[in-house]
Amino acid sequence: MFEEGKRLVVKGWVYRIRKLGDDKIFIVLRNAKTILQGVVDRSRVEDRLWKIAESLYIESSIQMGGTIVADSRAPGGYELKVDELEAIHVGEPFPISKDQSEEFLLDNRHLWVRSQKLTKVFQARHHLIRYLEEYLHLNGFYRFDPPIITASGAEGGADMFEIDYFGNRAYLTQSSQMYGEAGIFALERVYTFAPSFRAERSRTRRHLAEYWHLEPEAAFVDWRENMKIQEGLIEYAVQKFLANHPDLVEYFGIRDKLERIKSPFPVLTYYEAVDMVNRLGGKMEYGEDFGADEEALISSQYDKPVFIVKYPKKIKAFYMKQDPDDPELVLNDDMIAPYGHGEIIGGSERIWNLEELKSRMREVSLPEQNYQWYLDLRRFGSVPHSGFGLGIERFIKFVLNLDHIRDAIPFPRTINRYYP
Repeated sequence: MFEEGKRLVVKGWVYRIRKLGDDKIFIVLRNAKTILQGVVDRSRVEDRLWKIAESLYIESSIQMGGTIVADSRAPGGYELKVDELEAIHVGEPFPISKDQSEEFLLDNRHLWVRSQKLTKVFQARHHLIRYLEEYLHLNGFYRFDPPIITASGAEGGADMFEIDYFGNRAYLTQSSQMYGEAGIFALERVYTFAPSFRAERSRTRRHLAEYWHLEPEAAFVDWRENMKIQEGLIEYAVQKFLANHPDLVEYFGIRDKLERIKSPFPVLTYYEAVDMVNRLGGKMEYGEDFGADEEALISSQYDKPVFIVKYPKKIKAFYMKQDPDDPELVLNDDMIAPYGHGEIIGGSERIWNLEELKSRMREVSLPEQNYQWYLDLRRFGSVPHSGFGLGIERFIKFVLNLDHIRDAIPFPRTINRYYP
């Protein structure tokens, strides 16, 4: 990145600053692209420049210039011999120092996003999202932008945030799936990429009240082809990230893990997965859904994502098509990430027959009047179709092997936090 002997002028923020006796001040500058140490030698600069260096705090914004020299002791192996220094804004002493509590850092998230770890996470997030969208583009999917305010829920659950919409009851969306289904009748293959909101009172390392949701839908695609798209999407994004960003891969120490994320992914039926949980020391009965502990047991047996398919319909959403070989099951899949990161994708073939969908809605006591527009999709030119949802923050947590999902998004929203 740097060339010895070359003159360089850079702008950024003071990441570290250290005075060595009365003769030298070391300023480590950070910006979005690099970290560079500059050395201010009192014997070689005028008093004005030295006084500027003495006035700086951590996170002061500066411009510094000088000549690049190789120095193995400096971050990155290069150092800037400073002969030009401007304080853009000195500011106040930065309130964040070492060994702050998690709550303090969350209270000051607007400042903590500057930390090296979160900076690296957000760089990785940007690249991974770009590769996810790139894969969909290469496979014929169009981006189709949905509303955030809705009149009803995609899954008909009670875990929705209700709002007053000009005197009417409305909700923040829990999924954009239904709007994606509308889009396939125009474009055949679409994906929505938008926030989703869940008013679940969950306090786990993998739950957020607001998260980003990538939801592809495709016409003329059955549940098996739907799984192939999911598998290809995850493999493509992970392998592109691995190949193109060795610095980030090295920083998070994830090379060995990511090299294993290649198709084909193993497939278990729901009943096989329940049997595996019980064999590994868990306690499940048929008809129960998998929780975090059960998913961790299953994922412990693999070093790549695993599909669990054909769940009992009573524990899945009303729109999932029933298995013709066993009407008590649905043609769905959940993708469980390895290393205990849990479910990252849920998908299914959708019910595309009008009467079948209405019957299923009656089974779960969903009022038809709230879903008339969705039923219209089955009245006018309906076709077999499938789709899935990928939780972006869960995906980021898995790829970077983060301890907590809140570090996968700049400003996490959890059950007890909506500030800043």
